[in-house]
Amino acid sequence: METERQLLEAINNGERAALHRLYDRYSDYAMGVALRYIPQHEVARDVLQDSFVKILTSIDKFNYRGEGTLKSWVCRIVANSAIDYLRQQEHFMTVDSIPDEPEEETDMEEVPPDVLLEMIGRLPTNYRVVLNLYVFEHSSHREIGLQLGIKESTSSSIFFRARKMLKTMIWEYLKEQET
Repeated sequence: METERQLLEAINNGERAALHRLYDRYSDYAMGVALRYIPQHEVARDVLQDSFVKILTSIDKFNYRGEGTLKSWVCRIVANSAIDYLRQQEHFMTVDSIPDEPEEETDMEEVPPDVLLEMIGRLPTNYRVVLNLYVFEHSSHREIGLQLGIKESTSSSIFFRARKMLKTMIWEYLKEQET
């Protein structure tokens, strides 16, 4: 299999087929990233396409630092594009009431990944964005606050509420599976 370094060299040497290989190699994974932020497939697909336009037009500025950095860079662009889309659509909202947290422990590993993705998609937009940035992008609450223009404490509070809401959805799903 072609390494990221080899793929980048081919792209930088003007090999057009290498651009297609880049897309083929990362588009499915990047679509998963887009869907974590935007659960509507058509909109996520549009964000993915816009992201790849950005990727392909700025690949010459990418600084290769080892295997895996290209994939991370692609995913970061997709995540940022999804957040930009949500900001432009003004989908950020607050939720005043959240369900009580179940007293029983929930085992996320019993939930199929596609069901978990669907649950994350049902979270309010700001909850979904903060959860994704914190859990999947490994951003700190300080970084999230700076990126979204909110206070660090607000990011922490939103994450707490998102986690609580997701835990309730998982608990309800597991109870439903028992019957």
